[in-house]
Amino acid sequence: LIPHPSSLIPHPSSLIPRTNVRSDNLYELPPGLPVPVDDGACDHLAGLRLPRLALVSTAGRGVDLSALAGRTVLYCYPRTGRPDQEVPAGWNEIPGARGCTPQSCAFRDHFEELRRAGAAQVFGLSTQDTGYQREAAERLHLPFELLSDARLELVKALKLPTFEVAGMTLIKRLTLIVRDGVIEKVFYPVFPPDENAGEVVRWLKGAR
Repeated sequence: LIPHPSSLIPHPSSLIPRTNVRSDNLYELPPGLPVPVDDGACDHLAGLRLPRLALVSTAGRGVDLSALAGRTVLYCYPRTGRPDQEVPAGWNEIPGARGCTPQSCAFRDHFEELRRAGAAQVFGLSTQDTGYQREAAERLHLPFELLSDARLELVKALKLPTFEVAGMTLIKRLTLIVRDGVIEKVFYPVFPPDENAGEVVRWLKGAR
């Protein structure tokens, strides 16, 4: 017997990718996270001019932050998680490490408000490669580009604070307001991460 053609069509449920293997919700901050303290690692940043270098963006272009006019919001984060991967061992116990996805979503949700408040550009930056970042940008529907400092060029030039985990060098969470290539304002430490975008909006409104 020849099976009916309809019996050869897979059920729609079988077409859903089975990628969500995480035991937690990466879109939410779990309770009881350790709060980062100000260790003075960013005290030198205000007033510095950014170096001339091109960072690859998720749009496939090189972005020289030092050459951008007006105010640029640059939030630097350790690493976004993925739905198909567990976080590194001990991740939630590292002060300030958890929360990159909620922070990015908050900047997404406040994007238009940030622009109205005076931000000419908004970027996220981490040490992940562009392919890794592009997955996050597309999945989270970010209306701005993420920049990759995989070679640690900006990290070293500005002496940004970092930490090591699972063989990765990651930036401690901080946000910079850059005006015409010069760092005007530093938010560090940043906690909780999902409230940082609103904090930046309030600062921008007060700085106009």
